[in-house]
Amino acid sequence: VKEATMDATTIPELFASLKIPTNHTSLGLSNLIASNSQTKALFHHKRLPDHGWTDVQIQRLLLELSVLDTNCEESVKCQLSQSSSSSSSLGYAYRWTGAGEREGRIYAPLVSQRHFGFGHGIGRSGDVMEAQPKAVGSSALLRLTLRLTLDAVRRGAGLNGTLGKGDSRNGPASFGTLLPVCTGMSMALVLSGLRDRARTLDSASIGTEHVNTERNIVLWSRIDQKSCYKSILSAGLKCVVLPTKKHPDTDEVSTDLEALKEALDSFGNSILAVLTTTSCFCPRVPDEVDQVAKMIMSWNEGKPGAGVSHVVNHAYGLQCQTTNKLLNRACIIGRVDAIICSTDKNFLVPVGGALILSPDSNVIETISKNYPGRASSSPMVDLFITLLSMGLNGYKGILEERKRLTELFGQSLQRVATVFGETVLNCPRNTISFGMTLANLATINGSDDVAESTQQKELNSQITKFGSMLFTRCISGTRVVPRGSTKTISGHTFEGFGSSNDDYPYAYMTAACAVGMGEEEMNEFFIRLEKSWIDYRKKLEQEVRKKKIKLAMDKDT
Repeated sequence: VKEATMDATTIPELFASLKIPTNHTSLGLSNLIASNSQTKALFHHKRLPDHGWTDVQIQRLLLELSVLDTNCEESVKCQLSQSSSSSSSLGYAYRWTGAGEREGRIYAPLVSQRHFGFGHGIGRSGDVMEAQPKAVGSSALLRLTLRLTLDAVRRGAGLNGTLGKGDSRNGPASFGTLLPVCTGMSMALVLSGLRDRARTLDSASIGTEHVNTERNIVLWSRIDQKSCYKSILSAGLKCVVLPTKKHPDTDEVSTDLEALKEALDSFGNSILAVLTTTSCFCPRVPDEVDQVAKMIMSWNEGKPGAGVSHVVNHAYGLQCQTTNKLLNRACIIGRVDAIICSTDKNFLVPVGGALILSPDSNVIETISKNYPGRASSSPMVDLFITLLSMGLNGYKGILEERKRLTELFGQSLQRVATVFGETVLNCPRNTISFGMTLANLATINGSDDVAESTQQKELNSQITKFGSMLFTRCISGTRVVPRGSTKTISGHTFEGFGSSNDDYPYAYMTAACAVGMGEEEMNEFFIRLEKSWIDYRKKLEQEVRKKKIKLAMDKDT
């Protein structure tokens, strides 16, 4: 008996049996053929389509892929609800029987719908990118999502891939893997993978005078984000915090290359990696990753074993063309081992995924194999849907729109600063985060009998309250940083926390012009910021008057 399948070759015959006119069938069939052609082109070229797909097209492909997994047939709830009598009379209704401890069973139909039926996750216990026999659809989804993401960062964001020109070095986006965890945890996994790789390479060089098989130190160019520091400790490594320096001609805080060179010479072959950052809050600007890469390559020259690696925290840096060019240059003139990018900040998907890039395929393989167990496919499904929905033109469009708004954002912030007698921080190398001083926001009445430290503490308290006020006015994402704040994280105390510098001279606030922000939203932000400033000053003046009245009454009594 000929099997009745619903494809372009059998539909005319099947529809003819229903007495549907041939010309009608041909018209409808053209839609199916066009959709199938798009899907075939996607798998053949493994590149983003120029134009985004419709939701119907994307859903159809996801459901077709999920059907390939062994858990595709029915939700567990339906099986559990069957009575034994009905089962015995009608027989077992499903093709697959699962006798393992993990069979991709999903109890709630709503959960199954949310995940398009994908229940097996991705990877296997030995490799997060390895294909699963039970989940060929999920495996194909993962591999295709990675190829589409690499295409987006190459043709969209401008990171170089494999150059393939003689002895030319590979670009930062030559190879990659996707991890279903956020930037901080991904960083810990990357460092753990590099440690395993270093042990293997160093062991092959045992007997030479330079080799130290216990590479357990990470040199970290300070950036005041807790997750960066914690990720190093989570990997079981020691963190040496390198100081930053303030640029003499601007307000920027950046890499202290001299401190890095001293640390390399001091800790030597105990160093596993140098960790730099390219996306950060103003006044911090991207590390000079090209110069760092060049210094590391020079320091490693002539030394056997793995050498010192270079990891770049590029969390939300993909949206900045200037920083991407800096990474391209770093890979040409020096050493870069791994680059960590957040999926949510760069591609507008829910939190929970990271893209790891490298010029070296062996590094990516090591990191992929270092992931323990299988992984959730949810972040990959989100990314897959979003990339197909955007298409290459859509992705380029949101990057260009952010670039256009950057100039308007700076102008608007300058206007607000001028109104209130403040100054916009001059940090030209940071085109995502902007800063403005808060010198005139809060004032205190100085007194000879009040210690300077007490006055500064009161001033910082007032400035911090302004940050809370912004949030209550439905302004999210801004950061208010008072002078001289300290923060202790896992035993290490950071002076001047927030500014990434021990002695930054200003209290300030930051706001970001990040990908996804629209012009209307930007304009509303500045309206609310200006109104909040005025309201806060009025409230502060009222409190000062009350204090003066109370002080006068106390003197009279």
